[in-house]
Amino acid sequence: MSEQNQQNHLNQACIKTDALVIGAGPVGLFAIFQLGLQGIQSHVIDTLAHAGGQCAELYPDKPIYDIPGIPYCTGSELVNNLLEQIKPMNATFHWGQEVCDLIRIPNGQLKVSTNQNTFITKTIVLATGVGAFKPKILNVDGIDALVGTHVFYHPHDLSSFKDLDVVIYGGDESAVNAAIELSNTAKSVTLMHRRDVLKAPDELLAKFEQLRTSGQVTFKAGQITELLRSNTPGQEIKVTAPDGSANHLKFDALLVYLGISPQLGPIADWGVDLERKQVPVDTAKFQTNVPGIFAVGDINTYLGKRKLIVSGFHEATLAAFACAELIHPNEPIQLQYTTTSTKLHEILGVARHRS
Repeated sequence: MSEQNQQNHLNQACIKTDALVIGAGPVGLFAIFQLGLQGIQSHVIDTLAHAGGQCAELYPDKPIYDIPGIPYCTGSELVNNLLEQIKPMNATFHWGQEVCDLIRIPNGQLKVSTNQNTFITKTIVLATGVGAFKPKILNVDGIDALVGTHVFYHPHDLSSFKDLDVVIYGGDESAVNAAIELSNTAKSVTLMHRRDVLKAPDELLAKFEQLRTSGQVTFKAGQITELLRSNTPGQEIKVTAPDGSANHLKFDALLVYLGISPQLGPIADWGVDLERKQVPVDTAKFQTNVPGIFAVGDINTYLGKRKLIVSGFHEATLAAFACAELIHPNEPIQLQYTTTSTKLHEILGVARHRS
């Protein structure tokens, strides 16, 4: 096959885009917005099944006070506002995907492969924060085979567990929240933690205790030490209590909340410079040492870097302008204002406000 035919075959098999944003936390979402203002439509990859990154996973209900123009919002509210803001940009999201490989192809563009798709892109914006968030795995033989059918790690949508016998394994705020939410819909709810101490806000703990007293939820102190197959459609686990005694517990769904941990992933293999697990960038374009690859938010480092969401917003803005210069090298990239620009009003789908 000739080089041209190989290139044609590659293009047909891949998703082609001008910009690929890796990471859908707040900074990644704002990068989508700024790219959109430049007339650039993005494809977006995230290892999670939903937007939000740290805001969604670590502090969805905790207050944030330093977003410009917003005196107070929770992590979830910030994410929802950003998702509303980027609607006109028509970004395409690819959830639950991890980037496995990146190479530069003969035409100078970048080929990015995930566990599900392959992309050809002119630019990449790394907005992966401190790394891809992955749930801590329950280390019990046989559990892996049940993931997605009976075992679920940090599920975002609990509606599918209606009328089931549910065991929630964990002792943090997410686990307690799940137990409270499912108390109204599941057939039974058992919250299990290695000891009888839960880490959650007082109001949640008070609500959980009310449900526990009324019998709507059950609490067990112990650890899952073995998976047992039962003769019923459900599954069965062996639970070892703190005193060493053991009992069996049946379930239809096991929801595991053992926390999440960030992992840098394969960035080190892409030819991108790293400095203490962060990516050095210039502060004019926030480009890495690899042309066409930009890094914004907590993943990058430079003199004077401050790990703040507002800093990431600034970085995403300048990176979007730099992406536009690469994508449209023969066109002048003009600074326009959303207050007065008819072009930007068209992109945003708003009528020009008249005084």
